[in-house]
Amino acid sequence: MPDSATPLSPPHAPSGNRAVRYLMLALALASLGLGVVGLFLPLLPTVPFLLLATWAASRSSPRLQQALLNHPRVGPPIRDWHQGGVIRRRAKLLATLTMTGSALAMLVLVDAWWVCALAIACMAAVLVWIWCRPEQMPEQPERRLEAHAAAIAPPPRASSSPPPAASHPSST
Repeated sequence: MPDSATPLSPPHAPSGNRAVRYLMLALALASLGLGVVGLFLPLLPTVPFLLLATWAASRSSPRLQQALLNHPRVGPPIRDWHQGGVIRRRAKLLATLTMTGSALAMLVLVDAWWVCALAIACMAAVLVWIWCRPEQMPEQPERRLEAHAAAIAPPPRASSSPPPAASHPSST
C-alpha cells in the first residue's frame, strides 16, 4: 500500500476540459484492456500498458488510478516503478523467457531473415535496459549511514582478562 506521505506522482486534477478528460479515460481503459490481454499473449507486454493506464487515469479518473495502485496483483509493479524505477527479478526473468520464446518462434515461423534480425535486436536492447533497472527500492540515506557505520566499526573485543597460564608438569 503506498504511503500517503509520499505521493507516487504529482497530484493531477482531472482535466477541466470534458473532451480531454474523456480522451484520457478512453486511453486509460484501452491501455488497461491491452495490459489484461498481455497477460495471456506473450508478445504483448503487460506492465507498460498498466503504467500508461495509471498515468492516463491520474488525469481523468482518480478512482481508476487508485484501483490500479491498490490492486493486489498489478498494484505492486506499478508502485515499484513509480517509487524508484524498480523492476523485480521475477519480472525480469519472465520478460527474458518470453522474449527468448518469441525470438525462437520467429526464427522458425518467419521467412524474412531481416525481420527476425530486427525484432531480435529490438528485444535484446529492451532486455539490456530491463536488466539494468534496479531490482529493489533504493535504501533510505539513514539506513545507508547505519550500514556504513556498522561496516567500519572495530570488531568487539572478546575478553579483557589475560589468557589462562598453562601448567607445565614439573619433574620430581
